[in-house]
Amino acid sequence: MKQVLFEEDGAFRVGTILAEAGAAFQVEAAHGKRSKVKASAVLLRFDGQSLGGFMPEAQARADALDPQFLWEVCGEGEFGFADLAAEYYGHAPAPLEAAAVALALHANPMYFYRRGKGRYQAAPGENLRAALAGLERKRRQQEQVDAWAGALGEGAVPPELAAKLDVLLFKPDKMSLEWRALDQAATAAGLAPPKLLARIGALAGPEEWFQRRFAFESFPAGTGFPPVPAVHAPGGLPAAAVPAFSIDDHETTEIDDAFSVQRLADGRLRVGVHIAAPALFFGRGHPLEALARERLSTVYYPGGKLTMLPEAAIAEATLSEGREVPAASLYLDLDPATLAIVAADSRLERVAIASNLRIAELETRLHEEALAAGRVEGPHGEDLLLLWRLARGLRTARGAGEEKGEKLDYTFRVEGGRVRIEPRRRGTPIDTLVAELMIHVNATWGRRLADAGIPAIYRNQRGIRTRMEVEPGEHEWLGVSHYAWSSSPLRRFADLANQRQLVAALRGEAPAYSRDELAAAARDFETAYEAYAEHQRLLERYWCLRWIAQEGLEGAEATVIRDELVRLEGVPLVCRTIGLPPCAPGERVRVLFGEPDFWEANLPCRYAGRPGQA
Repeated sequence: MKQVLFEEDGAFRVGTILAEAGAAFQVEAAHGKRSKVKASAVLLRFDGQSLGGFMPEAQARADALDPQFLWEVCGEGEFGFADLAAEYYGHAPAPLEAAAVALALHANPMYFYRRGKGRYQAAPGENLRAALAGLERKRRQQEQVDAWAGALGEGAVPPELAAKLDVLLFKPDKMSLEWRALDQAATAAGLAPPKLLARIGALAGPEEWFQRRFAFESFPAGTGFPPVPAVHAPGGLPAAAVPAFSIDDHETTEIDDAFSVQRLADGRLRVGVHIAAPALFFGRGHPLEALARERLSTVYYPGGKLTMLPEAAIAEATLSEGREVPAASLYLDLDPATLAIVAADSRLERVAIASNLRIAELETRLHEEALAAGRVEGPHGEDLLLLWRLARGLRTARGAGEEKGEKLDYTFRVEGGRVRIEPRRRGTPIDTLVAELMIHVNATWGRRLADAGIPAIYRNQRGIRTRMEVEPGEHEWLGVSHYAWSSSPLRRFADLANQRQLVAALRGEAPAYSRDELAAAARDFETAYEAYAEHQRLLERYWCLRWIAQEGLEGAEATVIRDELVRLEGVPLVCRTIGLPPCAPGERVRVLFGEPDFWEANLPCRYAGRPGQA
């Protein structure tokens, strides 16, 4: 029976001709499969061969052929594979011999260029040498990849990979040898690259993974600070008439604001709101200004923070206890009977800081019961009571209602790998006191800059959208018409830039920043601020999961938000819940926890009934 060697889907095959119809054959392979083969695909006709082992035997013979020798003897012109087979074997080639040469030519395209059906031409010598050099280079590269992957598999990170670890993890060039080695080792271990690196000790775990990714994306030059010239307090500022005190968390080092109360001879009261003034310590051209413009804000997250300014500069300008520090002050003269503001004045001065009151201690004496009794015990008690009454009046004046006290904020304390999550009721008297006076400062100085025609960065809110803009606009939720962040210049560049503009206004100087410069800063600030906030949310979610595992919790009560989303009780964590029946927002349910995925900061939950159900 007639048999053929033919090409199909880029591979050589053999079969027996069952039927021939013009330019096509019906062919049956040795294993019984039948197919239609065009005559143009047929390379060789023969007969009398057992096809069961034909192709394996032809391949074995092809593997024994030296392509370099074939290249040397084939000449420069175009040739057919059967012609070369005849020359190589010294006789008319048998079907197996011809097929072996065809397979050898087909398998070595660097040596032989295909010129048509069964026809080839030797590659020019220069081309072949370049191709062989490339092949050798690839071989050496793969040897290097294998060596690095082997080291990773044995628990060691090669120095070449360690030097590029962040790039490999967060923006890899997947053609690079380092990435190929990491990917090869991770695939062999059945792990994602970060988990492989954690297993061998190159990463401490998910927290370091999150931190390194954030630093890579948001701080490409690194989270540390370059050397900068030291700063010192400016001279020539007048001293404030009375000392001030601040209210902050005990971990705060960037103390931006403080308060003072003065009882004047004419019976009026004078309240001072004093804001730290880094703009007086260094000018716009100082390297610290460039650093602040680059970072744009302090980054907060559980267990740490990345400050906008170096600690040495913060230490000079912060309103810490026992120091006399330059500040931008807003003084409010009050009617003693009504606490109505009858006059206001802004100044640059030195303020003596008598105390740094800490919130945890202050909450034990500045609370609803003390306010109802009209007496706040302890240091600055009378002044605190007055400031709270003023703050309540300011809240009423801007049209805001009392904040509901059932809302909670949470503070994360991470020490030695363990986490504490401490709830704190929102809208306490302390919150009201600080927030209202800061809102008043930001609104007052925002209006002052606008009235003076000096550009500033305003935080405007219309509807549900809040924007940073250089044109003043209403902040609807706060109920103020000019809201320019100015009260946290140690923590936010927007506040520092606005303070620099305020200093120019108070001194009658030209503004430090143009409208276009501030507009660009506002755009960059919003982008960075959202990235920083997202990092904080991610780490808070991660530490919530760590806390749940640490406490051995198997489930919790939760409040339905919408659809399948619930907010867990006692921890600031929102989760998607499997099997949740139709529920109205606000309904309470009970959920059971699955295995937390710390790398994805995900906690699987499933519905477990209503609270109190057995």
